[in-house]
Amino acid sequence: MRQRTILAVDDDESIVELMRDFLENDGFRVLTARHAEEAMARFQSSDVHLILLDIMMPGQDGFEFCRRIRAVSGVPILFLSARDDDMHKIRGLGIGGDDYIVKTASPSEIVARVKAALRRAEAPPTHAAVPRLLDFGRLQVDPASRDVKVDGASVPLTPREYDLLLLLCEHPGQVITYEQLLRQFWEGIGDKHTVRVHIARLREKIEIDPEQPGYVANVWGVGYRFGGRPR
Repeated sequence: MRQRTILAVDDDESIVELMRDFLENDGFRVLTARHAEEAMARFQSSDVHLILLDIMMPGQDGFEFCRRIRAVSGVPILFLSARDDDMHKIRGLGIGGDDYIVKTASPSEIVARVKAALRRAEAPPTHAAVPRLLDFGRLQVDPASRDVKVDGASVPLTPREYDLLLLLCEHPGQVITYEQLLRQFWEGIGDKHTVRVHIARLREKIEIDPEQPGYVANVWGVGYRFGGRPR
């Protein structure tokens, strides 16, 4: 198996060294950087498979660095933050982050999330063989091209948002639980809030009123049901 390279970006040297020790012990090659410009230089000069990214750094913060990376690459990005508030999570996942990890998490949990993110990134597309256009009127999903249109205009979704939408709209009327979504897309690692943040971002892009969704409806305490009617 080829060795995977992880870029750990944090201005706290003790955290960087801790991440390096645990990841190298698991067979990863680890590059480190203390700020965004150093991180970009490492990224451009090496074949990086995943980025562990602190949010609060001197100079350019992790959010802006994530945007720069997303302009050129789909490499998995896992945010590391000392803050556990919803707005940070929504912002981080909304700009293209693949996961959000609070620094109080154990190093072993962080390593497990790194492995899960790499497996997801390297897995073949789950729905690649589905050729049929899914037409729900103002919303159309094309599994062959992974294109989503709302009122005839293409809507850019992240890979995770697209996969969530496709799973839901392939099973209209069926309740999909939080646990099923976590197993399907996060290998059981994470919590309900992880799912809710992604669903909230998806609703902002496809619903007329995200507060009163017509497509992705809540089933309180259980999960979600897709309410569109196929045409």
